[in-house]
Amino acid sequence: MRVAVIGGGPGGLYAAALLKRLDPTREITVFERNAPDDTFGFGVVLSDETLGGIEHADPEVYRALQAEFVRWDDIDIVHRGRTLTSGGHGFAALGRRRLLAVLHRRCRGLGVDLRFRTEAPPAAALAREYDLVIAADGVHSATRTAHADVFRPRLTTHRCRYIWLAADFAFDAFRFEIAETEHGVVQLHAYPYAGPEPADAGREPAYAGPEPADAGREPAYAGPEPADAGPEPADAGREPADPGPAPDGARPAGPEPALGASTVIVEMREEVWRAAGLDRADERTSVEWCGKVFTDALRGRALRSNNSSWIAFRTVVNEHWSHGNTVLLGDAAHTAHFSIGSGTKLAVEDALALAACLQEQPDIPRALAAYEAERRPVVASTQRAARASLAWFEELAGYVDQPPRQFAFNLLTRSRRVTHDNLRLRDAGFVAAVEDEAGIPAGTPPMFTPFRLRGLTLRNRVVVSPMDMYSSEDGVPGDFHLVHLGARALGGAGLVMTEMVCVSEQGRITPGCAGLYTDEQAAAWRRVTDFVHTRAPGTALGVQLGHSGRKGSTKLMWDGIDEPLDTGNWPLVAASPLPYKPGSQRPHELTTGELADLRREFTDAARRAADCGFDLLELHCAHGYLLSGFLSPLTNQRTDAYGGSLAGRLRFPLDVFDAVREVWPDDRPMTVRISATDWADGGTTAEDAVAMAAAFAEHGADAIDVSTGQVVSDERPDFGRSYQTPFADRIRNSLGVPVIAVGAISSWDDVNSLVLAGRADLCALARPHLYDPHWTLHAAAEQGYAGPGAPWPLPYQAGSRTPPTGRTDAPKPRLTLR
Repeated sequence: MRVAVIGGGPGGLYAAALLKRLDPTREITVFERNAPDDTFGFGVVLSDETLGGIEHADPEVYRALQAEFVRWDDIDIVHRGRTLTSGGHGFAALGRRRLLAVLHRRCRGLGVDLRFRTEAPPAAALAREYDLVIAADGVHSATRTAHADVFRPRLTTHRCRYIWLAADFAFDAFRFEIAETEHGVVQLHAYPYAGPEPADAGREPAYAGPEPADAGREPAYAGPEPADAGPEPADAGREPADPGPAPDGARPAGPEPALGASTVIVEMREEVWRAAGLDRADERTSVEWCGKVFTDALRGRALRSNNSSWIAFRTVVNEHWSHGNTVLLGDAAHTAHFSIGSGTKLAVEDALALAACLQEQPDIPRALAAYEAERRPVVASTQRAARASLAWFEELAGYVDQPPRQFAFNLLTRSRRVTHDNLRLRDAGFVAAVEDEAGIPAGTPPMFTPFRLRGLTLRNRVVVSPMDMYSSEDGVPGDFHLVHLGARALGGAGLVMTEMVCVSEQGRITPGCAGLYTDEQAAAWRRVTDFVHTRAPGTALGVQLGHSGRKGSTKLMWDGIDEPLDTGNWPLVAASPLPYKPGSQRPHELTTGELADLRREFTDAARRAADCGFDLLELHCAHGYLLSGFLSPLTNQRTDAYGGSLAGRLRFPLDVFDAVREVWPDDRPMTVRISATDWADGGTTAEDAVAMAAAFAEHGADAIDVSTGQVVSDERPDFGRSYQTPFADRIRNSLGVPVIAVGAISSWDDVNSLVLAGRADLCALARPHLYDPHWTLHAAAEQGYAGPGAPWPLPYQAGSRTPPTGRTDAPKPRLTLR
């Protein structure tokens, strides 16, 4: 087999070494346009998990890397002059030049042909000459660009600017610090990459973005990958892990001082960067400006640069990773924001997987398919965490007014990989101090603290999310609803929500949807509320009122979700005459007179809901139903006062809210569910969602229930654990409005994390409550909590402890004979 590798960064070099070691008969050539020791002085970080794979595959490389690492455990977070330290995180770093030297030696020893100062021929030409072409040519990959029609890349440039600098001393720990300047919030990320030992003298400056040194543990902060270091033009076509040829004017890094060295990254929103004049500043001016802003953190020492420039991070996603016998590796295939880890780590893991698949599969096409199938889910998970972390830093200004310890906890858990529970394992004292600052009683998980909405006090932060059951007859809820909602009420949640209850027969989604437009329906709901209040005292029961709009007259979910009925269809109405998807019924555009009739249907249903004894009412303005259809520019094309600008699109939903609030009892809270994004181009934006929430809050909404999507059929949601919570977080911390977070929140650890970090006030869970009606009570038992936030119903108290299981451990040996 003849293999060509484009790019001599760590990923490409390690792939070459592994393939040659596994089969010495392979002819492997690495094309690298730079000299062997060209570098801008950055370094790399690798987790113990990655090192474990290296140790298994190549012990010689592993031993060489182990000898080079600088390690530390603490994170210092500086918030308005107060330093808070969290320990137990475990970071490890080594210089990029040292890593490259190790890989160069290994490749040469194995017989890999390393061609430095050699521009690789185009991948298409190489593919005709070689059996396999590995494109490890980075975030600006020329290979990916040349075959964009096959790889189908999506590149996203983000909203912060950052610059890579260095300090001539070693910080004791990773340091995160913010400065609130006249131009806006500026943040510093700094961490040691060379220790104070004299042996480090002469060592190339290294990037030491903290990657977890402990297997399976996500670092609370993993510093920026040096991929985009240096001016953009110089990096064109380069792998982020390989900084590329030194631009004109680049200065040699030189030896490190005996007192060690640290990487210093200064970052800010682009508008702050421009307001400070840094978009017009030269390198020297930028370095001096950063040094003045963070003079205390730097102990009065000057910062050092090396052709440093301001950069905006780019996320790279490809629909396909291979094309014929050419395969993408590392940042050519994917990037993850530098704030959660190292792109080099991902590239090395790619190399390990690719080598293994080539060894295991009978031919190259099946090997490349297996490589992508193995790595894509791992990379997707990393990118989801990276996007959450990236968004947190972009919205940093919204968090600076949090109490110091909550701010620090929020920072550490921002990616959702570090959680309340595993942070407590690392540093129990730190988490206890955060909880104490928040006024949480000792021994009480954050999720079991009370929360007040108007005249209603919820005993905990768990909500059973609205879930359509499609089990009513003529809109009348029956025994199924009594058992379904009653069981969840007995299960311990602070608030149990009904499914969307329709305000008219025409407003049903399916023939099985529940309603509140007749007295018979109201009597049936009264049976449910009476049971909950009598048999599950302390549990609040909420009703969600809505109208299907253009998404009505469809089959039951299990018969064909969103599919029109075969017979018995009823006419649909909507903001604009747009069918939901091809084959859907075309709705009638509502007239001004019809809007008044609809408003009256909502108020009639609200009066019935109040008489039924519901404790809370939620107005459904999400998921593409009638009121949501007015809010989204993709579904509202009206030219009258109820369309056009966001203010126009809000007009009718606000009219309905005001009318319902007027008839709903004043001491009972009202919430509004919105879709904070349509997950589609031209639809509702995150900024629109904040404006919507502000408008409803101004009109008296007590909380905003923040969901996303389901507005248009061609949406592209970014699914993942807790994937919708950043939208709730942004609304809460921009407006100070209580929010309900929803969307793949699956564990009690997630709920504790979101509540303690201040990203949400309440957490709504749907599928977990279908899996386990007593999810909340079991969460309390698993955490050893037996307080007032999760009381077991008297008939169930005997089940409040985890049932014993069969013994699985064998008796230990009592005697060893030698």
